[in-house]
Amino acid sequence: MLIARLAARRSLRSGVLWGYLFGVVVASTALSYGRIYQTAAERQRLAATFGANHASSALFGPAPQLQTVAGFTVFKVSMLLTIIGAIWGLMTSTRLLRGDEDAGRWELLLGGPTTRARAVGQVLAGLGTGAGVIWAITALLTVAVGRSSTVGFGVSASLYFALALVASAVEFLAVGAVTSQLAPNRRQAAGYAASFLGVSYGLRMVADAGPGLHGLIWVSPLGWAEQLQPLTDPRPLALIPVAAFTAVLAALAVLLAGRRDVGAGLWPARSSRAPRVRLLSGATGLTVRLALPGALGWAAAVAIAAVLIGTVAKSAGATIEGSERQVFSRLGSPGGGTAAFSGIAFMILAIVIAFQAASAVNAARAEEAEGRLDHVLAAAVSRSRWFAGRLLGGIAALLFSGIAAGVFTWTGEAAQGGGVSFPAALEAGINIVPPALFALGTGALAAGLWPRRAGIAVYVVLGWSVLIQFAGGFTAQNHWVLDTSLFHQLAAAPAVPPDWQVNGIVTGLGLAAMLLGTSAFRHRDLQGELTQSCLLLRPGRLRPGRLRPRPRRPGRYAGPWVSSSSGWRALARGSSRLRPQRRGRPGCAARLR
Repeated sequence: MLIARLAARRSLRSGVLWGYLFGVVVASTALSYGRIYQTAAERQRLAATFGANHASSALFGPAPQLQTVAGFTVFKVSMLLTIIGAIWGLMTSTRLLRGDEDAGRWELLLGGPTTRARAVGQVLAGLGTGAGVIWAITALLTVAVGRSSTVGFGVSASLYFALALVASAVEFLAVGAVTSQLAPNRRQAAGYAASFLGVSYGLRMVADAGPGLHGLIWVSPLGWAEQLQPLTDPRPLALIPVAAFTAVLAALAVLLAGRRDVGAGLWPARSSRAPRVRLLSGATGLTVRLALPGALGWAAAVAIAAVLIGTVAKSAGATIEGSERQVFSRLGSPGGGTAAFSGIAFMILAIVIAFQAASAVNAARAEEAEGRLDHVLAAAVSRSRWFAGRLLGGIAALLFSGIAAGVFTWTGEAAQGGGVSFPAALEAGINIVPPALFALGTGALAAGLWPRRAGIAVYVVLGWSVLIQFAGGFTAQNHWVLDTSLFHQLAAAPAVPPDWQVNGIVTGLGLAAMLLGTSAFRHRDLQGELTQSCLLLRPGRLRPGRLRPRPRRPGRYAGPWVSSSSGWRALARGSSRLRPQRRGRPGCAARLR
């Protein structure tokens, strides 16, 4: 169970963070209801506004019993936290499975008395610990706030609510485990899982947009989590498809792991086809070749989501009338009809494109961490040129996705006779790119100054922005807090004209961060990851049958290192003497700098 304990420990840290975040969002939402909607008339008006509104249901999920604290809390946080949990699940699963395999850690683990299938099963057990921690912390904070006289959640209802919020995380842990067996690398595995998440959200959105297609809710894993209906009308039977889906995919991942080689995927690139040397004449062409598949994948996902949004925009926008317009105005999309619905929908697409920027930062960092960048810089290529090339490629990919969002949203609306013109839709698509450029700049600056935490820095900025934008959109929060969200600065085009002055400022800040990041990257050493393939061992700490590595600190040598599977097996056999293993993964000693 060593592998299971290692996976549990690595997923525990993020589980604690996200569990605390989930609990704080639930608690703040429940406590704010009585302060914002103080009279029965205000609460009835809120329920009348959103109760049967197909536009808000398509975007945020159904809104039952909004005249109660329980109904308001479910409506405000459920869909947001469900999607965040799904993203955590697929990213964590692909990182600990496919990511560790790409980094060479699985060669060391499989050198012991285990098999590939058994190792995957143990990792899944460890990942379950991370999901359990999210549930436990969320449940604890929900129970605590439920004891308040203004909230009144029961203990069992709070535990069930926390379970409903974590259901998507468990589902997409299993999805990521399967895609990790299919894809030849982590980036593609995460891309496959993210595409499945996008399709699931699109099916749920179409199902909630009108009564005629509501049966599609049972086709989407996100729809199953929605059908749990915690706090308002609990339906525990909806846990059956959630549990069955997770169990089947987990078993499938274990089965597929035993049928492939380490480092390869079941969908590998064909090795018998003719060489493709296009764009490989220089570093710029190589950058384009490496970034193009990911950019096209993100653009395709944005295009599919945009078509679905455009298809339901007319019918959903027709339900926005009366007091509902005030709520959409608070979210930044005044007016009514197709334009108002499209304004909020484009904001959701802006979030998707911003996460594309985070993916571009992680891809660039992976080239450095895994040692591939060493070979590029060994040629006549400067660090600034390589880094700037990756950033320019990222900018072009983000702009392409924004244009695709506008074009395909207009296509879906035109098919239904929508009222948004093509120039307005295209303008709205370009309008959602600046927040992504700022996110790309944040990642570039972090990669230059704090490379091993570059991805975390971007996700923290985006996570905070999403929570503030949608968690605060229905409440009267302080405008200073709202202004910290990237997406709060975004005009909800086509409902309102884009604010090009604000877009220019956000874009300028992003470009300035990119320049600073490029300068910092040029003046620092390359830094790989401190992995299990470079274990630092203090002499005298070895015992027969046990491995006790010394805590690792960058920049400090702590004794001999083991960098080959043969050295690892010698340790596993209980060798009492250890000699430095100089033969192994290239660049291992350099990672200690």
